[in-house]
Formats: sequence, structure tokens, C-alpha cells
Amino acid sequence: MSVETTEVYSNPTDESLDWQPPMPPTDLIFDDGEPLESNRHRVAMNLLICSLKHYWAERTDFFVGGNMFVYYSSKQARNRDFKGPDFFVALDVPSDPTRLGWVVWEENGRYPDMIVELLSDSTESQDFGEKKQLYEQVFKTKDYFVFHPFKVNSLQGWHLDSDNGYQPIESNPQGWLWCQNLNLWLGTWNGIVEDDNAVWLRFYDADGNLVLLPQEAEKQRADSEQQRADSEGKARLNAIPQLREMGLSVEQIAQALSLSVEEVEQS
Repeated sequence: MSVETTEVYSNPTDESLDWQPPMPPTDLIFDDGEPLESNRHRVAMNLLICSLKHYWAERTDFFVGGNMFVYYSSKQARNRDFKGPDFFVALDVPSDPTRLGWVVWEENGRYPDMIVELLSDSTESQDFGEKKQLYEQVFKTKDYFVFHPFKVNSLQGWHLDSDNGYQPIESNPQGWLWCQNLNLWLGTWNGIVEDDNAVWLRFYDADGNLVLLPQEAEKQRADSEQQRADSEGKARLNAIPQLREMGLSVEQIAQALSLSVEEVEQS
């Protein structure tokens, strides 16, 4: 006697249609209330941010962040495992100034292309260890730099090699490090910023020119304009004797050179 069996097939479509992928968390924290290590750390961060924004003022395809959280996984967000580079740059993204932080799943999976950590005695081991490993293996950030605002010779940098991970960046004769992604040098500069005379981390262009802050660029423009005006004024005064030899009157010379009669008479 044979037993006839009947296979029952379930239709998976109804069940699969009900399935929804888990959504990333939306209750993200963007400020843990922790200040930067020192006022000099704050100034050093803002110096990098303001100078790069001014240098790329006409570009709209990048975002610069400072002391901002970077969220890269749901697990990290749930664990409140905050990661906030002191300075970072993301390229080929909209320069939206309303971002509260960098949320990778809201940025089409994009991570920072360049990161700078401003070292302190309390965070140095983490910046060289856990954070460096994270930026290398998870973020795959192409260029990573560290600098201690209170230690002149502390600048170090690494460029990501696809096969060998982070490789040290060799310095040029000035001690600067080349940032391949930004096409800029990172190097030290001694000067006064916000009344603090110190050695600061600054950008330099490919020709070695300092990337200026907005106020520095304005002062340079004003100084250049003053030099031009002084040069033109001197040239007009130097022309007075020649015009006198040609027989022009004081009034005629003043009119020709846009000078006052008194200036012509006193020359």
C-alpha cells in the first residue's frame, strides 16, 4: 500500500512584502557638552576652518567640520560612542552649513577625506591608537594628521595606501607635510592669532604661499593698495622738476599731476 504525500508550498511573497529594513537611529546627540582641551586648541581648530573656507570661497563642493560628531553605524549611535574629529574635510559633497554633525547614512555613505586631530596629553594615546585605527580601517580617510598646539615639532601625517594601510608622509625641507586630497601643504607658522603668540598649524598652497585668514587677506590687500598709492604719489612728485623744466606753471603742473598747488610748491 503506497502512501501518497502532498507537498505544501507557502507563498513567501506576502511575508517578504511585510518586511522592512531597520531604520537608523534618529535621536542623535550632537553636543556632549565637553569643551576643547584649551583655548589654544579652539583657536587652532578655527584657524584651519576659517583659512580653508576663505581659500575655497568660490567652491560649493566641500564641507569643513570642527569638533563635530561623526556617526557611522547604528551600533555606535546606540552605544553613545561619540567620535568627533577636531577638524575634517569631506570633498565632492554639498557645502551645507546647517549640518549639526556628519551622519554617514545621510551622506550617501561618505566619510571624511582628511582629518586633523589636535593632540593633548589626555587624548594623545587615543589619537595615535583607537582613532587612527578607526580612520584607517572604517572611515578609510585618505589623509590623517596630528599636531599638538603646545609642542612645536609634533606634526605627523599618514596617507592611506590601499594595500598597506596608513603610510607616514615625508616632510619637505620646511617640515611641511603634503595633503594629497586637498592639494595643500600642512605646516607650522609662528605668529599672533587672537592675541596668542604661538606656533600654529597652517595650510600652504602648492607654491608655498600661506593660506590666509579673511582678516589677513584684507590687511594684505589694504597694504598692497597703500603701497601702490605711495608709489604713484612718489612718481608724481618726481615728475615735478621735469615739468618745470618744460616751462609749465605751478598751477599747470598741479592740474596735470592731480596735486595741490601747495604740494607742487613744497617739492
